[in-house]
Amino acid sequence: MIDFPPTTLRDLRVSYDLDNLTEDKAPADPQELFEAWLEDALVHQLPEPNAMTLGTIGLDGAPTARTVLLKGLDAQGFHFYTNYESRKGQEMAANPAASAVFLWTQRHHQVSIRGLIEKLPPAEAESYFASRPRGHQIGAWVSEQSQVIPGREWLEARQLEMETRFADKEIPCPPFWGGYALRPTQIEFWQGRVSRLHDRLRYTRNGSNWKIDRLSP
Repeated sequence: MIDFPPTTLRDLRVSYDLDNLTEDKAPADPQELFEAWLEDALVHQLPEPNAMTLGTIGLDGAPTARTVLLKGLDAQGFHFYTNYESRKGQEMAANPAASAVFLWTQRHHQVSIRGLIEKLPPAEAESYFASRPRGHQIGAWVSEQSQVIPGREWLEARQLEMETRFADKEIPCPPFWGGYALRPTQIEFWQGRVSRLHDRLRYTRNGSNWKIDRLSP
């Protein structure tokens, strides 16, 4: 058992007391509320405000999770990009159900999403890829994402190889790299409140509309 210092993990807590999240303030479309909270995170200059924990179902049936960056949001869903052959790419191909969590700790906001995964059109991935810094473009070609490699030296040698290959050339989007949209079927908004009596509003898709329920904290 770990012997923690005087300030132990069980004593770490924050008292939440920001704006209330009530049904009368909740828009009919959860995307509107999400965009307002994301804008709030940007205004308060929170680090990596578009970071989201993406949960998928492993090929062995166990859940897996990692952090990715939200790069787009529209009627199709929450957009992110990755290597199709990565672990998450393989998992999403085998089972397109996924979840995502955004946590803006300083603002006492959390958004949890459940839904289905769809690939974005190649043209959309190519457009986004072209907007990335050149080093990031090289990195996409270098990385055999999630595969076991001999060591850092292998990665650096492959980087040099790709830099030489694309020297003075426009770098195309790799055929094994592209975008996904998490199309939500359920979105829950969590707002921290005093005495742990937090606000939790859950939106559940009902055809073209959304049903709103309050959950006990």
